[in-house]
Amino acid sequence: MNQRRGLRKVMYEAEVTPDFADEIAAIPGGEKLFTCIQCGTCSGTCPVSHHMDYTPRRIIAMIRAGFKQEVLTSFTTWLCASCYSCTVECPKGIKITDVMYALKRLAIQEGVFPSRFPIPILAREFHNIVYKYGRNSESRLTLMLFLKTNPLQLFKQIGLGFKLWRQGRMGLGVDSIKNKKELRTLLTALGNGDYKKEKRKSRQLVKEAV
Repeated sequence: MNQRRGLRKVMYEAEVTPDFADEIAAIPGGEKLFTCIQCGTCSGTCPVSHHMDYTPRRIIAMIRAGFKQEVLTSFTTWLCASCYSCTVECPKGIKITDVMYALKRLAIQEGVFPSRFPIPILAREFHNIVYKYGRNSESRLTLMLFLKTNPLQLFKQIGLGFKLWRQGRMGLGVDSIKNKKELRTLLTALGNGDYKKEKRKSRQLVKEAV
């Protein structure tokens, strides 16, 4: 049953993905997915669960039920604060935070993350900057985030940005490491080889979402 945003929709067996739970369980961190007893400890300890459309407990239940589309298009995974409270308190030792990260990556790969939502775009731009320079640039990252999500917000934050720059908390330049080629080789290997192809695909997905 889908109750997100106050709507109710009956989910038929033909609409679910039966092997979705197996796919998540096969990812490092998701090995104990099927041991969940639905006690609700994860939802109770989560500091941002009241902002989520589905609580962590419910997300686990939906994964096991095969509600792939509902899970990947939800806001829950993107609101996860990565505080690991759920993982620490889970009586079955399920690495729920790692599951959330896995769901984020899968949502980006399939291009089904929430439209114009800043967090997946932030993750993509951060990776691009680190891949290109070897180090993150807060000013460049912030600029790209606003340009691709809410350009008008950029003008509202100019005053804050100037204060941070004046106090030495944010630089305007871009730092770079010496051995960028070695880092790119490593990141490409972690990304299963064809980084340029994946980069083009990700850019297209983000462009379509915006």
